[in-house]
Amino acid sequence: MKIFLDTAILDEIRTAASWGILDGVTTNPTLAGRAGRAFKENILAISEIIGDRGTVSAETVSTDAEGMVREARLVTSWAPNIVAKIPCTPEGLKAVSRCAAEGVPTNVTLVFNVTQGLLAMKAGATYVSPFIGRLDDAGQDGMDIVRQLVQVKRTYGFQTAVLAASIRHPLHVAQAALAGADIATMPFKVLAQIVKHPLTDIGLQRFLDDWHSIPETMRPF
Repeated sequence: MKIFLDTAILDEIRTAASWGILDGVTTNPTLAGRAGRAFKENILAISEIIGDRGTVSAETVSTDAEGMVREARLVTSWAPNIVAKIPCTPEGLKAVSRCAAEGVPTNVTLVFNVTQGLLAMKAGATYVSPFIGRLDDAGQDGMDIVRQLVQVKRTYGFQTAVLAASIRHPLHVAQAALAGADIATMPFKVLAQIVKHPLTDIGLQRFLDDWHSIPETMRPF
């Protein structure tokens, strides 16, 4: 499973990239607003950090298909690793279909049930992003939609990548991986949590204490 960061903060992206495990970045208008930089400038900076290791999703903001297509062409022209995010609406599906015909990569966002995801796949989306956390907030098991979309993809041979989004905690990441999601995108806070475990810290300190108990003359470094 690929790991994406859901952020527009450059320092967070640089840190995750330095760990050698980052495969891409997703953004949205809310995250872009928090970055405190011009939208295009920030997307290009993220694109440069990611390079050829993966993609950067930049969201369109029009509500009509014509506007979405126009904005999708624009953002994807900025760099070869940029993908246009388009919402799962009737106009959005129309835009995704047109983008697919033109070879413009898309990420269909705000997906909350398996039928929406199915339609996104049929329209030719590059990625489909079910929102897990928001479904959990509404009293549903958000991970069910990931499992269902993975099954739909395998049953019908769709090429669309299932991107688990709106991830809130480490358990979501583990569940997405076990469900067969192609990608999980998460805030930097969650990524920092999944790399840690208290027993790792305890074990490392014990190893270091034991190492320092060895006479210096017996250590190779």
